[in-house]
Amino acid sequence: MRREFDVAVEAARAAGGVLLEGLGRGGEVRYKGEVDLVTETDEASERLLKERLLGAFPGYGLLAEESGQTAGEGDVRWIVDPLDGTVNFAHGLPVFAVSIALQRGREVVLGVVYDPVRDELFAARRGEGATLNGKPMSTSRNSELIRALVATGFPYDRTEMPEALELFGRFATRTRGMRRLGSSALDLCYVACGRLDGYYERGIQAWDVAAGALILEEAGGRVTDYRGGPLDIEGREIVASNGPLHTAMLEITRGFSGAQRIRRST
Repeated sequence: MRREFDVAVEAARAAGGVLLEGLGRGGEVRYKGEVDLVTETDEASERLLKERLLGAFPGYGLLAEESGQTAGEGDVRWIVDPLDGTVNFAHGLPVFAVSIALQRGREVVLGVVYDPVRDELFAARRGEGATLNGKPMSTSRNSELIRALVATGFPYDRTEMPEALELFGRFATRTRGMRRLGSSALDLCYVACGRLDGYYERGIQAWDVAAGALILEEAGGRVTDYRGGPLDIEGREIVASNGPLHTAMLEITRGFSGAQRIRRST
């Protein structure tokens, strides 16, 4: 996967440049829902990613947030989010990233998440560990939920908000602190490098978590669904932790598990 990895890193950095160029410049914003939006910069970043990734590997498929599925010749596909944290970006809040994953069959084998504002590149290849700007990284060792800093996200569908707030409240009373950063990809990478101890969310899409989940696993963390089952990147829910905290987190999320047609608000 060396060539795939190099191409993904180069594409992520180039797309990050597109995001920086568009930050704070306004531009057209379209709404996919009441608060679910897409910007011109999302689309420009996605065009670049498709050109770079499919140009280098024309036989691979590609799943992208804005343009959907591009069929490939086999069971290998790229999964990309050209701008994870669109709401932040649209408001000029500098917390967003480019996310690229490579999936073979049912297994994600490569992940790259690039934060262009901080020039931080999180990356992993399955079985080879995770890195931040080329240096090995690992999760925190915290084993007490009351000492944990945990992140989450909220649904676009306002009818689902009461349940999300109830779950948030349960975590808030059992942790040191809760955060809502607005980028699932960065939430996962921050758990991977020890800035956060855990993250959970329901309503996520494959492009939100495919790369970050692999990076976290390779950094020594754990990812599952709300009940503790294997993570399905298209299953719409995720619990991610440093490892030692996972059982305690599942005790809270287990009662909130279930397929819901909700959209995340990042």
